[in-house]
Amino acid sequence: MLDTQTYNALSHDVFGDIPESADFDVAFEPTLVPHKKYVVNANTGQYLDTVGHKFNCASHPDFFRSVQGAMIEELNAPDLEDVTTTFRTSRNGAWAMMDVTFPNVKVNVETHKHKTEIAQRVIALHGIDGSCSNQVYYGGIDFFCTNGQISGEYDTVRRKNTLLFSLDNFIDELRRAKRDFYEHGRKLQAWASTHIGAVQVEELLSTVMPSDSKADRMLSVYFSEAATRGHNLFALYSAFTNYSSHNDGNGFKLRETGNDTKAQSMFKREQEVSGWIASPQFRALELAA
Repeated sequence: MLDTQTYNALSHDVFGDIPESADFDVAFEPTLVPHKKYVVNANTGQYLDTVGHKFNCASHPDFFRSVQGAMIEELNAPDLEDVTTTFRTSRNGAWAMMDVTFPNVKVNVETHKHKTEIAQRVIALHGIDGSCSNQVYYGGIDFFCTNGQISGEYDTVRRKNTLLFSLDNFIDELRRAKRDFYEHGRKLQAWASTHIGAVQVEELLSTVMPSDSKADRMLSVYFSEAATRGHNLFALYSAFTNYSSHNDGNGFKLRETGNDTKAQSMFKREQEVSGWIASPQFRALELAA
C-alpha cells in the first residue's frame, strides 16, 4: 500500500475534495451515563449522538481516503480517468456515502426501442454514530436517466449490513468487481430482451409492494419507462431504480421528517430494490424468457 500522505494526494487528484459536510475530525466526550459517550464534530463542536463507551471509529475522510487509495492501487489507470465522485450525508454528517462512477468501464443495454450505457459504480458507506457499519457496494449507473443500481445477490447485499469493513477484503472484492460488473451487464441485456405484459407487471407489483397505493404508483412509473424502453424486464427494473434514485416527480417523494435522513433513506431504497429483483415473482419472469 502507498503511504498515507502519497495516497491522500493522489486520491484528491482522482476523486476530488471531500465536502465540508463530511470533512471533519471526530471527538468523543463522556456523558453523565457511565456506559455512554457523546460523538462530536471536532471541527464545529456539534454534538451528533451518543454511543456506547467502547465505541470507536475513524473519521469520514480517513475511511474514504483509504478506500480511494485502494482503488488507485488496484484499478487500471484508464479506469480511473474522468471518474465522478458524489458525497451525501445524513444525521448532521454522522452518516456519509461516497458514490463513485467509472465512465470508462461501461456496457451497452439495448431493447428493441432504446439503447443506453451503464457505467460501473462503487458505493462506500461510513457511520461515526453507530448508524451503520463500514460497507462497500458495487453496481452501475444508467447514463440515460441517472438511475443507480446495486448489483449482486440480495443475500450478499443484505449481509453487508452486519459485516465489519476490512480493507483486505475490499481489495479482494475490487479485483473481481470489473468482471462482476460485466456479468451484471449481461444480465441487464437479457432482461432487455425479455418481453413482459402489463398484466404480468401488475401481478408482480401486487405481491412485492407493501401496499396497493405503492403498487399503483410503481405501475405508473413502469408505463413511463416502457414508453421509452419497451415492455420488457429491463423497463421494470428501470422503474424500480427510478424509485431508488429519485424522490421527486415519480410519486415517491420522501416524507419531511426534519431529522436530516434523506440520503440514508434513499440508499435504503436501493437495498429495497435489491430485494424486489431477488423475489420469486421477479425470478419467475426472468426464467420464463
